[in-house]
Formats: sequence, C-alpha cells, structure tokens
Amino acid sequence: MEQSAFEKIYEVVKQIPYGQVATYGQVAALAGNRRWARVVGYALHVNPEPDNIPCYRVVNKEGRVSDAFAFGGGNRQVELLKAEGVEFVDGLVDMERYQWERPVY
Repeated sequence: MEQSAFEKIYEVVKQIPYGQVATYGQVAALAGNRRWARVVGYALHVNPEPDNIPCYRVVNKEGRVSDAFAFGGGNRQVELLKAEGVEFVDGLVDMERYQWERPVY
C-alpha cells in the first residue's frame, strides 16, 4: 500500500535530529515533491502524534517559526527549539548553524 503525502511528510519530520531544524521546502523535497511546502504546513497543523513527530523542528527558509503553531503558538515553538539548544538571531533560527544537512536525492 502506498503511503499518503502526509505519511511521507511525517516520516521525514521524524528524522530531523534533536537540536536541528528543516524548512518546509526541504521536508517537501525529502518527502518526494518539492512543490509540497504548503502541504507540509497542513500536515504539521494536524499532526496526529505531536510526541512522536517533532513538527516544531520545521521552520520557514528564513528560520521563522510559525505564528500558527498548532501546539501552543509561535512562542511554544521557540521554547521547544531553545530547549534543544537551537539559537535565534533577531527572532530567527540561525539557519547556518542549525539547519539539518540531510541531502535531498
């Protein structure tokens, strides 16, 4: 049985290492379709297993957290990332230091 788009997205998000972040576009590409960046956002908003799928590790390409973070708002997302040692510069994740370096095939 083929995985749904959301299932593929969740599998990628589960792989983002502790203390690192990925962008919506990066998750989309790794899930199989570079055009799914918005779909990634929808999938994370309805995350069925927030304790298992670390959706807070996904940020936009500038390193901005989501104001619509489904599990407590943007401030909660910042708290969760900071708890993992992720640093922010002018309110944005320092992407050069904390972006996950997994290659896209």
